[in-house]
Amino acid sequence: MIGRIIETDACVAEGAAWLRGQDARFALALEQTGPLPLRRRPDGFAQLLSAIVSQQVSTASAAAIWARVEAAGLATEAACRAASEDDLRAVGLSRPKMRYARALAEARLDYVALRDAPNDEVIGTLIAVPGIGAWTAEIYAMFSLGRADVFAPGDLALQEAARILFELPDRPSEKAFRQMAEAWSPWRSVAARALWAYYRVAKNREGI
Repeated sequence: MIGRIIETDACVAEGAAWLRGQDARFALALEQTGPLPLRRRPDGFAQLLSAIVSQQVSTASAAAIWARVEAAGLATEAACRAASEDDLRAVGLSRPKMRYARALAEARLDYVALRDAPNDEVIGTLIAVPGIGAWTAEIYAMFSLGRADVFAPGDLALQEAARILFELPDRPSEKAFRQMAEAWSPWRSVAARALWAYYRVAKNREGI
């Protein structure tokens, strides 16, 4: 199932209005966050390679490495397949990330076909590639493909936002959170946007 595609700010606003009507706690959160961001990104090889580059490094480090990848002309599938280990090491990729970059290039994913594939198929296809986990696949489906009904229950910021907003004793487990989010279908990716925005508000309020 593909469901709605989020293409504009109006789509996000529609989803936010639906959530506000479904649950008073989302209404409370959205009063504090204001309008939610669209956050649409391009799809394709470069977007996933950038996600791999960003894993387990600071935002600043990821940006610096990605700038070197682009400057070296390695942000395309063909260039990455043809690159030597020295080429990949020179732009700052660790040995595991070199392996993941090559695996992604060798996978030769049909990115155009993914645009019309059901959500479960998109995520299943992506996590079959070494170096791409569920979180990266879900984020790609949400923001590169615009899927309105995808969630990322393993995201720690989402878990913490839910703990605060819903007054839970602890952060929900990934499994419990996935079940909890079913109530927010068909706008789960807007619920994620709301919780990310609320996380920032809550942390600023608490001085953390």
